[in-house]
Amino acid sequence: MKTALITGGAGFLGSHLCELLVDKRRVICVDNFFTGRKENVDLLLKHPNFKLIEHDIIDPLWIDEPVHEVYNLACPASPVHYQFNAIRTIKANVLGIINMLGLAKKHGARILQASTSETYGDPLEHPQTESYRGNVNPIGIRACYDEGKRCAETLMFDYHRAHQVDICVVRIFNTYGPRMSAQDGRVVSNFITQAVKGEDITLYGDGEQTRSFCYVSDLIDVIVKAMDAKLTGPVNIGNPVEYTIRQLAEMVIRLSGSNSKLVFQDLPEDDPTRRKPDITQAREVLGWEPVVPVEEGIRKTIDYFKFI
Repeated sequence: MKTALITGGAGFLGSHLCELLVDKRRVICVDNFFTGRKENVDLLLKHPNFKLIEHDIIDPLWIDEPVHEVYNLACPASPVHYQFNAIRTIKANVLGIINMLGLAKKHGARILQASTSETYGDPLEHPQTESYRGNVNPIGIRACYDEGKRCAETLMFDYHRAHQVDICVVRIFNTYGPRMSAQDGRVVSNFITQAVKGEDITLYGDGEQTRSFCYVSDLIDVIVKAMDAKLTGPVNIGNPVEYTIRQLAEMVIRLSGSNSKLVFQDLPEDDPTRRKPDITQAREVLGWEPVVPVEEGIRKTIDYFKFI
């Protein structure tokens, strides 16, 4: 049985990945619990194939047993969390991937880097293809995450060229679903939390900026497909159906049965105005596209938030 090491394994995405793999892999879950939560993997703790290690990948990690796959998902992924300590976010991206690439090189493991649509910044190309080099502000308040992820991609390809490390880079677009944190500041969790509480729903700018929302099960499915396919990437993974932020807010109000009203505040610095993935490569190379309609996924996510 192969061993998969998953950093950020107790987080929103990582815990779903652990669950998917644990019956067919030995899973080593690594998390420092900054944004990850132990309760996300509580049900796995007694599984014979599961091991939990509390560790921050800013520091080197030594694993004595063989490791065949490394999924590097460790990094705060919402503006509230990654701007809380911008320097530490940069370290998680840069020092973290250096440490994980070193571990992969030592074990001869294949390594997948969870990169992001934020590498495109506020894009001047729409929809975004993998060949687009982005429009990122390197000195802005989002740069700790945007540029950190861009540097991590650079390191992945440099280790691939210099040391023949087997790599895969996936660029994740907005993902949502159960186990999102109510306090993470992401648009889906913000809207649902406010709607469930009957509070006004806060939109930034005029609400006409767009995003493309992918349900978590679809996203985790394609991450595993990318690892198994021996694809180098980068490859966009996400749902190409585009919504305005106002449309999302109105959908959440309708599906939750809330009486919430829309209120508007100033748009944050460097907030992208449009975001939509071109997933041609994922379709053609991986045979993948999302299957969960956004309304269905939002309804499931609302049900989750009602009980946390």
